Amino acid sequence: MNPYVDIGGSESLTLKGALLVYKGKTRGFVTWHEARHDAAGGSPFLGEAQELTTEFVHHLAEGLQTSVPMEILPENVLARTAEAIVWWTPAKVRNMFFAAHDPAAYKLNGRRFSQPPLVWKVSGKELWVRALREGRRPLAETHLMIAPYWNVDGESGWTCQGSMHSPDDMSVRSTPLWEHAFYQSEFTHHTGTRRLTIHPAGFLGLWNSLAGGRRKFPVEHLIPAKETLQEFIARR
Repeated sequence: MNPYVDIGGSESLTLKGALLVYKGKTRGFVTWHEARHDAAGGSPFLGEAQELTTEFVHHLAEGLQTSVPMEILPENVLARTAEAIVWWTPAKVRNMFFAAHDPAAYKLNGRRFSQPPLVWKVSGKELWVRALREGRRPLAETHLMIAPYWNVDGESGWTCQGSMHSPDDMSVRSTPLWEHAFYQSEFTHHTGTRRLTIHPAGFLGLWNSLAGGRRKFPVEHLIPAKETLQEFIARR
């Protein structure tokens, strides 16, 4: 038995102990057992059960990098857990970039476009994006819309990051960096099966009409995502 594990990277992880879970029909409990070694240097064994303390649980969470740092939350942050952060942005004007393999889309490359209000969710290294019909902070029961972008799956809002230079974390201070990375990447292809817009001229017709950033984004051409903000936040 090897008292260590290799999960990639340069840091060596050594066995320190084990949590044992006991469960009956109506209740259960957990004990901590420290890993010990005999004098001969043989395989490690588990010591006697020790009581779990709040301090120990906090220390374990920090070691697993699942603790949430103490941060001041700006008004645009909608939810924050150890696993995810969700925020919204009002309508803005942004530059967008399109890949050269689609000549019609490439004519729009680098121009400025009016954007709809958006809801963003980051969990781990993954990004999801939805649109809003109204430019105000959404509520739990607010119905979301499909984000009208290539690379974003209409069904789930999941983003194929492709050429995105995504941030390494999901702290509050990283939210504008995620937005910047999203818009600085190339929009290359339709992802998923859901339509992205009901604009009469389709996807490229929508963005052609918004080139230059002078017109307000026509939210009437957004498609319902068939989920509320609460459902979007809770979905894994």
